[in-house]
Amino acid sequence: MPLFGNTFSPKKTPPRRSASLSNLHTLDRSTREIELGLEYGAPVMNIGGQSLKFEDGQWISDSGGSVSAKEVQKLKKRNLQLEEENNLLRLKIDILLDMLSETTAESHLMAKELEEMREENQTKRKK
Repeated sequence: MPLFGNTFSPKKTPPRRSASLSNLHTLDRSTREIELGLEYGAPVMNIGGQSLKFEDGQWISDSGGSVSAKEVQKLKKRNLQLEEENNLLRLKIDILLDMLSETTAESHLMAKELEEMREENQTKRKK
């Protein structure tokens, strides 16, 4: 028998205290509001001067109304289509203006040649 007792049997540690002595964490939000009168608003954050609120599982801009990410994607796609159409129309206008200036230049040349021919014809008649 050992003199100082069994050295290989450590003392039992006392049980740990729970992290919170309150049972509030077990209650759901509506029960906490009813029991304790706590009113939690929707989470709100301010990023870059724009205020966002979390409602129904999505972040919604306070100032911009409720636009879903799907609608934003749809609007971006439509915006891209309109920009491409606008570029095409600008190109067509440039082509039409080039054609108009070319036709106008040809018309002025023909008018000048016609005037020269008339002058030649009048000088021949006078002789």
